[in-house]
Amino acid sequence: MPSLNLPEQAQQVRDLAHGFEALRDRVRGVSYTPGTDALRQIGPLLLTTQDLTATLLVRLGALANSPYTRTPGSHASLECLSSLVLASTLAGIDLARALHANPLEGAAFPGYPAYSESDRVARHATAIPRMTGHLTDAAHQLDLSATGCHYVATGITSDLADTHDQAKSGQQTAGPALSPAQYDALKALSAGEGKLYESPRRGLGVTRVVTHNGTRVSIATYRALVKRELVTADTSTSLFHGQKITVTGDGQRAQAQHRPAAAPAALAAPVPAASRAQKARR
Repeated sequence: MPSLNLPEQAQQVRDLAHGFEALRDRVRGVSYTPGTDALRQIGPLLLTTQDLTATLLVRLGALANSPYTRTPGSHASLECLSSLVLASTLAGIDLARALHANPLEGAAFPGYPAYSESDRVARHATAIPRMTGHLTDAAHQLDLSATGCHYVATGITSDLADTHDQAKSGQQTAGPALSPAQYDALKALSAGEGKLYESPRRGLGVTRVVTHNGTRVSIATYRALVKRELVTADTSTSLFHGQKITVTGDGQRAQAQHRPAAAPAALAAPVPAASRAQKARR
């Protein structure tokens, strides 16, 4: 997918909203006399609507063919833009209907009676309510288009901010990579039944960790996990009876996000002296 400047796209959609708002106000305030004057006043409004619809379709295509589609929440924005293409198209249709209802002046076919002034007045009286209704509907569709563009522009900005915050939060909570011992310890303790014990030995308390599958967890590894708040022990129970160890939410995420740090490459085995001697003679 091609790269796309999403903040710029959001601003362009917002600019479209302002364009629809300006056109809506022009449609609401249009003043005309049925006939040639109405064609002169309403025709440019129709052309502007078509231009805005074409631009809206370009914005929809750019977003629908960009990495934005992988952003959570993008589906709602794309669906909204698609519906706005319909709304703005309907606004153009309403303006076209207003022009179609507009009675134009012209000469009748030869042999037919010419239109009288009373006929012209009657035609205008019939056309004006119909044209007004179509213009009102067009203004409504343009208002929907403007509102929807504002919604989409805000949605894109919000989606980007949420994604940025999630990425930043993930970086903050990921922490340093787990060592192989820490990873194995978390894996064993995640299965449950891990306990922390203290048993007397020669008058001194010896603390040890016991897992259900016998995985050896040194006390140093356990304390490193506690320091990073990846595990916690139930201190309401005596150490002599065993304190249940629980893997925290951070511990579960760390186990899912991290892989054990790669062990250092094994040193090459030394070549026996006899072999070196044989190679030297070759």
